[in-house]
Amino acid sequence: MNQTTAHNQKPPASRGKKIASILSIAAFVLLLVFLTVFVGKPLIDSLKDPAAFRVWIDARGFWGKVLFVGMIILQVVVAFIPAEPLEIAAGYAFGAFWGTVLVWAGLVIGSTIVFLFVRKIGVKAVEVFFPREQIDSLKYLKNEKTLNTAAFFLFLIPGTPKDLLTYFAGLTKIKLLPWVVLTSLARIPSVVTSTIGGNALGTQKYIFAIIVFAATALVSGAGMLIYRSVHKKRAMKKAAKSLAAQPLAVSPEAEYTGTPPDETDISS
Repeated sequence: MNQTTAHNQKPPASRGKKIASILSIAAFVLLLVFLTVFVGKPLIDSLKDPAAFRVWIDARGFWGKVLFVGMIILQVVVAFIPAEPLEIAAGYAFGAFWGTVLVWAGLVIGSTIVFLFVRKIGVKAVEVFFPREQIDSLKYLKNEKTLNTAAFFLFLIPGTPKDLLTYFAGLTKIKLLPWVVLTSLARIPSVVTSTIGGNALGTQKYIFAIIVFAATALVSGAGMLIYRSVHKKRAMKKAAKSLAAQPLAVSPEAEYTGTPPDETDISS
């Protein structure tokens, strides 16, 4: 083995590091289970009555805003919790402007936490939420330029799998600051539509709320269809390349290279 190869090889992880990694993942999973069961579910249930949620937030003054930002952070970290009800509730409880600001702040902090955790732990942290097949399907985004472009448009369009991308980014070489800035800016239109719709409900402008939600649903549906179409084409292209790389099967007749026996020898 030459010096270059030896230099490029990473030293094997020590037993202590492996144990620490396993314990970190186990603690993370237990924390997520606890938060999902005892915090996430009651949180979503409370959003079923927006008026009561608004009263609950108002009764806590400034700390109501802080608690709500914490809820958004929780939603980003616990990928099982849907984002849309919280964003609509933000518009209902705080108005379109402050609702957008608070949701955006929570998204920035939550995305930073997820990025740093995945960067520290690795793919095992992502597998807590997503199957390996889904993670491998995004390997084409390993290139930083490709990731930047794809992430901006996927975060810009409602309905695309933002949770998967949020976790996947920590596995790439992209730096934290560009990632957070890029995705935070791209999220703004989606967040604004949700908070405007929530604010319209809070001010009893129901027709306007219906128009906003209907338009968002159409854009979300179109975005998801486009994403699935692109993803399907990429998967088919990958399968075709894999098939082309496989060696062709050789029939037994083609493998035979001997000289056929002479008919005169057979008869004799």
